[in-house]
Amino acid sequence: MLEKLFKLKQNQTSLKQEAVAGLTTFMTMAYIIFVNPMMLADAGMDHGAVFVATCLAAAVGCLVMGLMANYPIALAPGMGLNAFFTYTVVGEMGYSWETALGAVFLSGICFLILSLVRIREWIVNSIPMSLRIGIAAGIGLFLALIGLKSAGIVVASPATLVTLGDITAFPAVMAVLGFFLIIAMVQRGMKSAVILSILIITGLGLVFGDVQYHGIVSMPPSIMPTFLKMDLSQVFEVSMLSVVFAFLFVDLFDTSGTLVAVAQRGGFLDEKGRLPRLNRALTADSLATIAGAAFGTSTTTSYIESTAGVSAGGRTGLTAVVVGLLFIAALFLSPLAGMIPAYATAGTLFYVAILMMSGLVHVEWEDLTEAAPVVVVCILMPLTFSIATGIAFGMISYAAIKLLTGRFSDLNVGIVVLAALFVAKFIYG
Repeated sequence: MLEKLFKLKQNQTSLKQEAVAGLTTFMTMAYIIFVNPMMLADAGMDHGAVFVATCLAAAVGCLVMGLMANYPIALAPGMGLNAFFTYTVVGEMGYSWETALGAVFLSGICFLILSLVRIREWIVNSIPMSLRIGIAAGIGLFLALIGLKSAGIVVASPATLVTLGDITAFPAVMAVLGFFLIIAMVQRGMKSAVILSILIITGLGLVFGDVQYHGIVSMPPSIMPTFLKMDLSQVFEVSMLSVVFAFLFVDLFDTSGTLVAVAQRGGFLDEKGRLPRLNRALTADSLATIAGAAFGTSTTTSYIESTAGVSAGGRTGLTAVVVGLLFIAALFLSPLAGMIPAYATAGTLFYVAILMMSGLVHVEWEDLTEAAPVVVVCILMPLTFSIATGIAFGMISYAAIKLLTGRFSDLNVGIVVLAALFVAKFIYG
């Protein structure tokens, strides 16, 4: 049956090789089961229910990707999109988390339609590569700021807006130590560096009495506080449509970039540099987002950590299926997830920021018309505490700079229309 489903011999792999690859991928991305509930809890959502939703959304995404597209690509609620959900849509814009889930659900439906009617290429190509890189880097800086804030390393200041907090306080020291541990372990080639760092810092919190022990294993908590709680009554308001757009496009760029990166690492691209079964992979991603919103979590997307499993020998969807089964097993670790303090994940956010900013090396810095919008995005996202605002100003600045410098050929209809819509949004609210 496995041979028929995944074509193991044709892909020169085995059950053992795929299982090892699946375990490797899971260990590199399992931090999300601790970070995501903590982040969405800041939006007022039930921590235990979001923990279950995170595991189920990841499991469904991985299983659908493995069985439908037969690629060793794992999915889970995306970092950055969960921050946008909590701190922008709920925190800044004032919408309820139920309405935010409705926006995620609708963005998943839109993503599914775009995947089925095959106009994804036009949408992705309408956004310049420099802006895509800038958006990813800006989200990374945004996550870094959230991590520093949660650890008390960066605090509010009436004189300078932000300033250095008490770096000798226990949370700050533990956050810094966690970050150093991740970098040291990753540099030494340890695939489970992130999850090990979180567990080590939590263990130190237990030793010093800052964390209360609640056990490791138990039956999963109830998912009912978040299950099918999407509120679609406000998602067609003008201000919410921009939110749906942000969820959709960040997921679209993230998924496209991840698929290409994993495919290049695994040698899955054809002779023309295209990914076979691309639409199946995109459909799996969109279905995972729809399912995740129904369970009660922010956008589910493909994880770049899948490259770890591919490097370990993963060649087929069986790798993704193994990851999905491990996320189901993780459902029984809710007491451990409930013990993880914010400072234990702060170093993780900073590390993810490094990964997301690495693409800046590909920006044409000598061309100011390309570099300036990237800097606008990167600076405004963390300083306005809003991913949507960063994207908006990035697109507006790109279109304006190209027009003013006479570089009309660099523009396309898509970027001009999007920039105009964002200008109208800021003018008319």
